[in-house]
Amino acid sequence: MGSGYWVYILASKRNGTLYVGMTDNLGRRLWQHREGTAQAFTRRHGVKRLVHAERFEQLDDARLRERQLKRWRRAWKLELIEATNPGWDDLSDRLNA
Repeated sequence: MGSGYWVYILASKRNGTLYVGMTDNLGRRLWQHREGTAQAFTRRHGVKRLVHAERFEQLDDARLRERQLKRWRRAWKLELIEATNPGWDDLSDRLNA
């Protein structure tokens, strides 16, 4: 997947619980979420499906985008996912994560 930083959105299911995160190793971070070793929130709510991901070269840009998405209203996040991933597919295979 190369170097850089990732801002991502996980979902429990279509229109389900959402989680916004940021990492420098998307594959490892997804594994942690799926194995239940990452966040108690994602473990408790079954949030494991990668539905949106954005890559950044600079850490500051990724942090800024993560903060922006976390402040967004839920409806805006749903619109973003629908625009980029209308089937709510798990994107981890496409990104080799």
